[in-house]
Amino acid sequence: MMQKRIFLVALGSLLGACAAPDGDYPSLLPRPIEQESFAEPARPEPEASADPALEVKVAEQAAALASAATAFDRAAAEADSLSRAARGSSAGSESWIAAQVALSGLDAMRSATAETLADIERLAIDRAAQGVPTYPELQRLLERAELQNRTQIERIDAIERNVAPAA
Repeated sequence: MMQKRIFLVALGSLLGACAAPDGDYPSLLPRPIEQESFAEPARPEPEASADPALEVKVAEQAAALASAATAFDRAAAEADSLSRAARGSSAGSESWIAAQVALSGLDAMRSATAETLADIERLAIDRAAQGVPTYPELQRLLERAELQNRTQIERIDAIERNVAPAA
């Protein structure tokens, strides 16, 4: 009986400890400090100042890129025509050899684009090494040169598929 009373008193004490005290309870919502972001704030890209010397170089590279594209397109039209004529011909035939020669010339034409792309990349790398902002016109020219190079490679691959592989 005594144990039963001790148990009931202990149980009452424990249950009383669980009872809520009078007054305000702390909120479970996030506190204001917990809602703040500690991420690095977005900073606007600094604008490049006018650079007349770079503008001249960009114009020269743009002209070289256009010239390379024109020469490549002419050579690609000829190589495409010759490769279509060689379709189905065996390796070593006259039409096959003519197509292979045209393809090799076409690859040489593409190297002019690759060289111009390398020159444009060098201009961009030099600016980055100096820690100056990206020059928008140079960036657009670089993207155009990369696209032209990639497109020319794909065109050569497409023309090459018309010609039988060497035995």
